[in-house]
Amino acid sequence: MDISLTSKELEKWTNLILIHKFAIEEVNTKLRILNEEFKHIHQYNPIEHLKDRVKKPKGIIEKLKRKNLEVSIDSARKHIHDIAGIRIICSFISDIYTLFQIIKKQNDIKVLQVKDYIKNPKPNGYKSLHMIIEIPIFLTNKIEYVKVEVQIRTIAMDFWASLEHKIYYKHKGSDSKLITQELKECADMVGSLDEKMADIRREIVEMDRKETVKNIRNAKISI
Repeated sequence: MDISLTSKELEKWTNLILIHKFAIEEVNTKLRILNEEFKHIHQYNPIEHLKDRVKKPKGIIEKLKRKNLEVSIDSARKHIHDIAGIRIICSFISDIYTLFQIIKKQNDIKVLQVKDYIKNPKPNGYKSLHMIIEIPIFLTNKIEYVKVEVQIRTIAMDFWASLEHKIYYKHKGSDSKLITQELKECADMVGSLDEKMADIRREIVEMDRKETVKNIRNAKISI
């Protein structure tokens, strides 16, 4: 860290990180419960897996400086909304919006911001649903309301985003225009894959529905 901190200041930064870790644990617990319940009711789980992270003080301070903001705990709380981040990986695009609606309905979660990069992809092809939520953390002597960034995307979207980050930043400074164009083409292919898998899923669901109706009719006839 390129700034000197007193022991008291260091303790405050440590507490800031700790409270965001608590928020991550709280949201992760909620998501796992919702996933299990959904699986019990529908015999299907919308969440493939979860990833989370909490920014370190150095990363928070660097972001404050890039934004020309005051470097302080209060400034970080007010302006940096992705100190705590959770990424939810789903199988299908429909799962993303299902989870979005489920999260919105939680009484103790307040949705502060939504950015839908699926319906409105970034110019480079990036797709994901971003939410900034606020969740209460109950401590021994107070309640802290903590912001968490939630990203929801499919396996295919996550695959592209992970490789895009590695490829683009590794070759930054070369022919970035060509690389950006090629990555956009790959994003389009990933989008087509998501759509194709969704079509196959719909076909299977429809086949199962018809088979169920057929079995019910046959059972009535036999009676």
